[in-house]
Amino acid sequence: MPQLREPDPIMRDWPTTERPVERLLAHGAAALSDAELLAVMLRSGSKDSSAVDYARAAIASAGSIGAIMSAPERNGFSPDAVARISAGVEIARRALREQMAYDSALSSPRAVRDYLRLTLHACQREEFWCLYLDAQNRVIAAESLFAGTLTQTSVYPREVVKAALHHNSAGVIFAHNHPSGVAEPSNADELLTRTLKTALALVDIRVLDHMIIARDQVLSFAERGLL
Repeated sequence: MPQLREPDPIMRDWPTTERPVERLLAHGAAALSDAELLAVMLRSGSKDSSAVDYARAAIASAGSIGAIMSAPERNGFSPDAVARISAGVEIARRALREQMAYDSALSSPRAVRDYLRLTLHACQREEFWCLYLDAQNRVIAAESLFAGTLTQTSVYPREVVKAALHHNSAGVIFAHNHPSGVAEPSNADELLTRTLKTALALVDIRVLDHMIIARDQVLSFAERGLL
């Protein structure tokens, strides 16, 4: 079997215990820092800096690893790097989608949060999403129902009820993003949630939660006692 070689030419001379690829294989991905994980995806840095140093600078410039993963094309990476990062994000999203299809949304709330954060984090305008659940609270479908402007989205209860019935759902989880980065619900958000909950109750469909995504933040109406 060929010996593992660190793809970054600068890091090939580093001690094995410090190389991101070798560390990942030896200790698992969770043992790596954000910069090390990004370096593994980038594969190499610049002429004068390692992939780790390049990744560290990129994260500092973007503000967070989440900002980079959500929109790599806006952070100065090469097309190949953008493709690798985008593929990694999509793989993660699909894996979370599979997990939600097999596990109850109530028993795996982190999967729901991570899926919605990956899906809505980079949206430049408000979008209103709905996750449709079966009687065991497993996600059977997820879709964007409405899209609006930077600050608001028009949501029509009749269309929400129609979509929930179309998917034969027993419950729903709503989500929308705040491009402003502020996760706090507005009075309009709370009123809309109550209106949708009342409308769906008439056809025996439960509203389990409404989540607001604002960059790396996720606010849950259920956890806030707003349902």
